[in-house]
Amino acid sequence: METEPTNSQMDGGSLMKAVMAFSGGMDSTGLLLHLLSRGYSVNCISFDYGQKHVIEIERAKANIDYLAGMGITVEHEVVDLRSAMGIFHSALTTSGYEIPEGHYEEEQMKDTVVPNRNAIFTSVLYGYALSLAAKEGTEVEIALGVHSGDHAIYPDCRPEFYESVSSAFALGNWDSDRVSLQLPYIESDKEGILRDSIQSCNKLGLDFDTVFANTNTSYNPDSEGRSSGTSGADVERILAFHAIGRKDPVEYVDDWSSVLDWALKAELRHHVMKRNGTERPFTGEYDKHFDVGSYNCADCGMRLFESDSKFDSGCGWPAFSEEAAGAGINQLTDLTHGMRRIEVRCSGCDSHLGHLFHESRGPRYCINSICLEFEEGKK
Repeated sequence: METEPTNSQMDGGSLMKAVMAFSGGMDSTGLLLHLLSRGYSVNCISFDYGQKHVIEIERAKANIDYLAGMGITVEHEVVDLRSAMGIFHSALTTSGYEIPEGHYEEEQMKDTVVPNRNAIFTSVLYGYALSLAAKEGTEVEIALGVHSGDHAIYPDCRPEFYESVSSAFALGNWDSDRVSLQLPYIESDKEGILRDSIQSCNKLGLDFDTVFANTNTSYNPDSEGRSSGTSGADVERILAFHAIGRKDPVEYVDDWSSVLDWALKAELRHHVMKRNGTERPFTGEYDKHFDVGSYNCADCGMRLFESDSKFDSGCGWPAFSEEAAGAGINQLTDLTHGMRRIEVRCSGCDSHLGHLFHESRGPRYCINSICLEFEEGKK
């Protein structure tokens, strides 16, 4: 798998030809800029497979038009796969199923996997690349914008998948030596894609904000095409723009400050509950919170604590003297950081919550606020 054009190509041989899947999202748009800035002639295919966020294809067309207005010609085709992929089940395509919200790597995001999607897309691209190679008498590279952030949740975005697929396609076709696969972002992430895109835009004389306003990453945009800011793909995108110190130019249903706060909270929750992290003391929402009600697991909704067991310990995290009836919080020995402690985890979803300490005054459940959702007036 090549990641850059060869020196001989860059030094002036025949025009470099690439074909790519152009969803209209952030990653594929960055990839298109990457290729154009490196001198490729690019043929793009957008796939209509019945996705609920089909607005992305209109965004792809908008950027093709923008590029044309800037004197950059890109061949673009839309391939209709609805009849074939309409029989597949996924939250992205099946009516009656909600798009999950939260961090990109959380378990519920597996509902957004479309079975065999990238194998189908790559198969079409491979046939297209072979056809172009034969008609135009040239070598063709297939470029895909998959990146390391996709690997955890999408098995068909992993390097070994593409190595296997590429080998299989080569075995099954004549003239496969004229087609190669390029995955320039396979070891990068969305932040890296944005930084690369800024450089590409500067080189091509394009306006970065115009290009990325003409994209869609959200799996659940509203009827006006505005991004929700709550799907896993949204969160990853928002955090990437935040990391490079820029406001995302795409339109959200809420203001930038609100969607950024939501994304940062989703990231912290994932860090604490799924990676055994700890929020900073005295920063949590429920540290000094003493309203009447119950505190439930932020992941699965299990009732964990009642407000009458909550007390101000001064430790910087919410403290409870006992767990709610039926909570069944799991206790494990934790030997990390050179200490011996009792870790507590939700019995409903096995999420990390905090630690239990046995003190002279009695038990103290020291819990991260981000792990809790408060339910008012219910005891």
